[in-house]
Amino acid sequence: MHAADSERLLAWDDRTGLVPGPATAAADGLLAADSWLVEDGRVRGLERHAARFSRACGQAAPHLGGVERFWRHAVAELPRSGAWFPRVELRTGNTLGLRLRPAPTRQQTIRAMIWDRPDPRVVPGRKGPDLHRLAQLKARAVAAGADDALMTAPDGRLTESTTASLLWWEEDVLCTPDAPGDLLPGVTTALITEEARKRGITVRVRRVTPADLDGREAWLVNALHGIRPVAEWVGTDLRPGPAVRAPHWRRVLDSLALPLPSPERRSLPAV
Repeated sequence: MHAADSERLLAWDDRTGLVPGPATAAADGLLAADSWLVEDGRVRGLERHAARFSRACGQAAPHLGGVERFWRHAVAELPRSGAWFPRVELRTGNTLGLRLRPAPTRQQTIRAMIWDRPDPRVVPGRKGPDLHRLAQLKARAVAAGADDALMTAPDGRLTESTTASLLWWEEDVLCTPDAPGDLLPGVTTALITEEARKRGITVRVRRVTPADLDGREAWLVNALHGIRPVAEWVGTDLRPGPAVRAPHWRRVLDSLALPLPSPERRSLPAV
């Protein structure tokens, strides 16, 4: 990837496949979306992203057909070299598209702010419709000196950040938040927790408040950055715990990246 590389949108056409699309604002009219990191043609959990996007499309547009076919052609268009952060999209009018984006710089740690006011999302659990609201909340976190905002449920328990899932350690136990109905099904969280169970590590779902994380190793994880230990709890007296497990688990997560399937074809014949 070079600095000259720029974002481009490919729109899905049932007759001709993916074709250059109009310059659409990234958050306008999104009904469903999914994104993942591609590094030199390797991806973690691609089939999980496919399943999550398919479910989201089924929720947003139950009668929409051709999502699997679109997905196959989208994967065929992904660059096999460089670092990319593509996004598949479903927009109003049942329009499917692929947004090819160079990957942003990845972070090794994160400064988190606790957002204890109402969750701004209208459709929690589905990626896409609330991306503009989450972007506004993240901007507020950045203005406060943080990198992201960790949201809370009405009862005070922590849920997830605007862009990542929360994991933390209690001694040798890996924990995930107990927030049914409020969480996006995180692909990176699923990869980490399943691998942990395979290695004999106990994984527990727990109700967690900010005070519970004081002094503990906590991570915000997603497809782009992987594992980012919380290095600072901005605006609080909470102490971040030492990130003693993160280096090992980054290596574990990296080992789960698999080559993209060979592209069968990049276009459809006109009919």
